[in-house]
Amino acid sequence: MAAGTDHLAGLYGDAAAGALALAAHACRAGHVSAPVWDLNFVSALGRGPDRFVLEVCRHSHAARVAVSGPSGIGKSLLLQTISGLVRADRGYVRLSGETLQDTAQDIWRPPQQRRVGYMFQNYALFPHLTVAQNVAFGTRQGWLNPRRGELDRQVTTWLDRLELSRVAGLYPHQISGGQAQRTALARTLMASPRALLLDEPFAALDPSLRLALGAELLSVLDELSLPILLVTHDPAEAERLMDEVWALGT
Repeated sequence: MAAGTDHLAGLYGDAAAGALALAAHACRAGHVSAPVWDLNFVSALGRGPDRFVLEVCRHSHAARVAVSGPSGIGKSLLLQTISGLVRADRGYVRLSGETLQDTAQDIWRPPQQRRVGYMFQNYALFPHLTVAQNVAFGTRQGWLNPRRGELDRQVTTWLDRLELSRVAGLYPHQISGGQAQRTALARTLMASPRALLLDEPFAALDPSLRLALGAELLSVLDELSLPILLVTHDPAEAERLMDEVWALGT
């Protein structure tokens, strides 16, 4: 056994020491992939008695992760910290080996540099823009509203793919909840994100639509091979749609 592993042998025995040495060598050689989700941070909101503190330490190779827990436990704050909408007070956020924030190393990448898609619970569609314009907004670097006649091929592709072509000229108040969800998803995917954060995407839908739209969502995302973090209150939904479940507060 190499001299460098003698101290491991003393602690764990020869076989275990050898295994640990091989694992360390593989990691150094790049044979062990970094976790998809590598999170160790503290984020705080508010002051005084209303101050809320979220502590997260999660490391997972699962591409699809559901986050569950009671209301007020910090599920949305978790997504906001990963996306960069909230800056962690200390710790780090890493995605597939890339550091997005690390307070110890003074690393901070703003949201627009992270390429992390975030679909809000209320979809956050612009009421004064049509479905097509809302989708096109996903590629805009600023607040210039896309004109009705300026839709590019990528917009048309997503409208077709998510079965929104028939309602492309309608406004958010004129479409169904399922169509609003698909519009928000198309807008998010227009930016070609490297990962997708979904904040209770089915919460506003009737139970009869949840199963169908959940299957439809996964069908689209399967083709894109995107890591997904899904917030949900529904344990059955979490188990059905995702590979791993994180229960916050436990």
